[in-house]
Amino acid sequence: MIKSYKIRRHISNALIYIILIVMGVIWVSPFVYLLMHSFRGEGLISVDWLIPKQWTLQNYIDLFTGKGGQAAINFPRWFLNTFVVACFSCVISTISVLAVSYTFSRLRFKARKKFMNVGMILGMFPGFMTMIAIYYLLKAMGLTQNLIALVICYSCGAGLGFQISKGFFDTIPRALDEAATIDGATKNQIFWKIILPMSKPIVVYTVLTSFIGPWTDFILAKIIMGDSRENYTVAIGLRLMLENDFINTYYKQFLAGSVVVAVPITLLFLKMQKYYVEGVTAGGVKG
Repeated sequence: MIKSYKIRRHISNALIYIILIVMGVIWVSPFVYLLMHSFRGEGLISVDWLIPKQWTLQNYIDLFTGKGGQAAINFPRWFLNTFVVACFSCVISTISVLAVSYTFSRLRFKARKKFMNVGMILGMFPGFMTMIAIYYLLKAMGLTQNLIALVICYSCGAGLGFQISKGFFDTIPRALDEAATIDGATKNQIFWKIILPMSKPIVVYTVLTSFIGPWTDFILAKIIMGDSRENYTVAIGLRLMLENDFINTYYKQFLAGSVVVAVPITLLFLKMQKYYVEGVTAGGVKG
């Protein structure tokens, strides 16, 4: 009986591992193709072989120097635009989310529950529902086709994502606040000098999520920027490389650009993965 149970368990484990391996190969294969062919030396768009026959760094050189095609493609400028927007949005969003989360976690005021409920209800609606309205509001203020508009859009509503950060702050004993208050510390001092230094995991989690959104967004950036190519972000620029007028010339540069865009996010996750996981798990303890 015990022997048959062990055999069934080994068979079921083997099947699970096989399924996971197949799924892993399917998931990783597009990224492997992207990385390999970003170094491809052949000029054909569609190939009959999976591994390039010629390898070169020229695709990356052309991507940043603007050689090998028309001047309408300016990847270094797009990369800089995206980096600036992502950094400013990340800083503003992180401060906003942490401040709102700390307020709902520690302070008690009359409309606290109502504000939390309204925030959660608004967070249930997808962002693209308001994009047209946002565009016309920005147009009325003269902020379309402007990088400032992207920073405003990405950071102004960030405070609605307070749930996980609030859950993390709820796990920190309130006795610390009470002791600091007895010593004469203000709420502002308690937040910046006591609570925040103890909240590295949730700060890292908030920074990563606030940075990734602007870095990878396409739809909102495309709506706001229109045809202003100088202010494009990398997502819009890479999409431009695949249009009929450019794809024959820039397909390999598109592959190289996709790899370059993925590098910062990958490095951030590898460096801060430990704190990211701690922030998510700790933030889910209390609501």
